[in-house]
Amino acid sequence: MGAQKSIHAGKAKIDVNVDLTHKLCTSLMLLPPIPIRDGGSPLSLVIGSLCIKHPNLFGGSEKLDVSWDKGLYDSTVLVAYRRPRPEWLPQQCFVLQHSVSPEIGVHGTPVDNFSRSGSGGVNLSRLSLGVDLNEPASSNWTSTTSIKFEHVNILSDDGRSITRDMEGFPVTCSGSTHDSMVVLKQESRYAKATNDSFSRFSMQIEQGIPVLSKWLIFNKFKFVATKGLKLGPAFLVASLTGGSIVGDMAPYQAFAVGGLGSVRGYGEGAVGSGRSCLVANSELTLPLTKTLNGALFLDCGSDLGSGRLVPGNPALRQGKPGSGTGFGYGLRYKSPIGHLQIDYAMNSFKQKTVFFGISNLGL
Repeated sequence: MGAQKSIHAGKAKIDVNVDLTHKLCTSLMLLPPIPIRDGGSPLSLVIGSLCIKHPNLFGGSEKLDVSWDKGLYDSTVLVAYRRPRPEWLPQQCFVLQHSVSPEIGVHGTPVDNFSRSGSGGVNLSRLSLGVDLNEPASSNWTSTTSIKFEHVNILSDDGRSITRDMEGFPVTCSGSTHDSMVVLKQESRYAKATNDSFSRFSMQIEQGIPVLSKWLIFNKFKFVATKGLKLGPAFLVASLTGGSIVGDMAPYQAFAVGGLGSVRGYGEGAVGSGRSCLVANSELTLPLTKTLNGALFLDCGSDLGSGRLVPGNPALRQGKPGSGTGFGYGLRYKSPIGHLQIDYAMNSFKQKTVFFGISNLGL
């Protein structure tokens, strides 16, 4: 349940969105993965966002966006400034972002036969500053290049800077409380759709640039390929996700396998976390009514045996299997105010889990 409100102040626009989804989930006895940190105050149960937009900051069509997103356990502040350029040139966007979030995928502790992940006492405070260059679209392809400075500080659950996890292993690459890096990122995306099918592909390549000797030097890539196909009244969607990283690496940079966006039936990162990964997903949906669809799904994923290559080997210490399969069924409800998703999944250890999600729900 949520509420949305737009306020116009001169040429500026303020969008406010408050989402009380977690209260609904709590009433259904779907417990959160980690405890509420501020003593269970009413504010801790609110998921919301605040966005301020100015379409003409200096009179030359410059755009300024300032947004704040608050989750149950995370928070993100984003400032983006765009200035107009000719259409045939890359469009520039200067970005300043700060986020604080729990690192569950790598340092989280699997519980209940790997069906959930609890807090591992490691949180990321990430500050980034840089510029995005959006290339002009060509046919079905789009491309974005960015270069950013990133400063990642590691915090405990009570907000203290830390250098090691609960078992005494380093949580950064540098060995101090933080890592710094300059990252050059190239992302290419392809999309094509017809009445009966669609195809999507994206590739991301990140390169750490050694501006200073102690800054991280690495190369990381990730791809996602998705195909959707209509089969009579049903619709089949299959996707393949993979990636790898070489060079300097902090544990929090590992690929986490498991969770709602990965292998359902497992907690976030409960399958494994490694320098490489490969995840395959398939889902068949069938219409039950005009607004309600049933779904059958099968997910599988692996860290490709690379968990031992992550500094400190957190996956082995937590007993993660390294590979896993999840399957089950669910419901998809669509309405003018939002989408509701309920999945009933079982993992390789025959542990049953219910996933409940609400998106774009507002009043």
